[in-house]
Amino acid sequence: MSFRNLAAAAAGLLVLTFTSLAQVTALEGDVKGTDGQPLKDAVIQIVRTDIKGNYKVKTDKKGHYIYTGLPIGVYTVTLVVDGKEVDNIKGVKTSPGDPHREDFNMKAAGSTKAARDEEVKKAMETGQMSKELEKSLTPEQKAAMEKSIKDAAERMKKNAALNSAYNDGLTALNNKQYDVAIENLTKASELDATQIAVWSNLASAYVELAKTKTGADFDTAMGKAIDTYKKALELKPEDPGLHNNYALALAKDKKFPEAQTELQKAATLDPANGGKYYFNLGALLVNAGQYDPAAEAFKKAIELTPTYADSYYQLGVCLSSKMTTGADGKVSAPPEMAQAFQKYLELAPTGKDAQGAKDMLAMLGASVQTQYKNPDAKTPPKKKK
Repeated sequence: MSFRNLAAAAAGLLVLTFTSLAQVTALEGDVKGTDGQPLKDAVIQIVRTDIKGNYKVKTDKKGHYIYTGLPIGVYTVTLVVDGKEVDNIKGVKTSPGDPHREDFNMKAAGSTKAARDEEVKKAMETGQMSKELEKSLTPEQKAAMEKSIKDAAERMKKNAALNSAYNDGLTALNNKQYDVAIENLTKASELDATQIAVWSNLASAYVELAKTKTGADFDTAMGKAIDTYKKALELKPEDPGLHNNYALALAKDKKFPEAQTELQKAATLDPANGGKYYFNLGALLVNAGQYDPAAEAFKKAIELTPTYADSYYQLGVCLSSKMTTGADGKVSAPPEMAQAFQKYLELAPTGKDAQGAKDMLAMLGASVQTQYKNPDAKTPPKKKK
């Protein structure tokens, strides 16, 4: 090889070397805290976004940072204080020459962020971005904001339609316009299938409609009511009220075992109101002429809520089915029957069934006590004469 060629090769090597050195730069800046003073030991994360690359540096006691030997590229520079990202600058493009500078001022950023948040909020409400907001956004951020505004507008439109259909459905239900209620509540369920109130009221509308029907029309309406309650319970299986209402619908459809199961679930989920649920079960069984199971339900209601007067009265009514009349015309009944009516009168001496309880006790020849006495109360000592 001639010296000329060697020289040319060496020149090529030099060019390559200088080109490699020219592809790095530095990034520096100052960081000020929320008090406007230099912030020491803040972490600056430098993440390359055009290709993979992660770098990190801390600020010195003057709040200054510098990272040298940084490859030319596009970066997101993030300020991290106490392990939390508090600010970032996206789309930072570095170039050869003097260090690229990016400063952080948490005090200024706080007020700037508040102003920007207000602009974003206004844009979401009005559906229009201000010129100031547009200028502050990168193309990617602007596209994302436009999508958010469009999505928000669609949600508002959908919510308005949902509220209108739901409210129209409730109004119709209250006015006993059951077909209209079902039409509107069905529309509401199609707009948003996650609203429990919609499904619950739709089920109630079907139940009320069924009450006005007979035969196959009754069966169809009750079947839809039961299916609708199932959908509501899929959304909120731990709701005792839903189990109770579902049970009542099942009972109206003469599905008593299933109704009993649902009321037992309601009582388990809500022990404080367990007496109410078992009372409902007992009432359903009475209406079906099943007095023995009804009596057991009322006993359970009394066990869970001993002060629930109506349970005692209904228990007495159930036990009256076991009354017999002897050849001498004397009436005999289970001893618990008189006790149940007496307890009702103790708890509700002026209740709606008070006269009925008194009449039953009179027939049984039992004394009528209409004032409640606490069996645990101590009798005061007699005064000496």
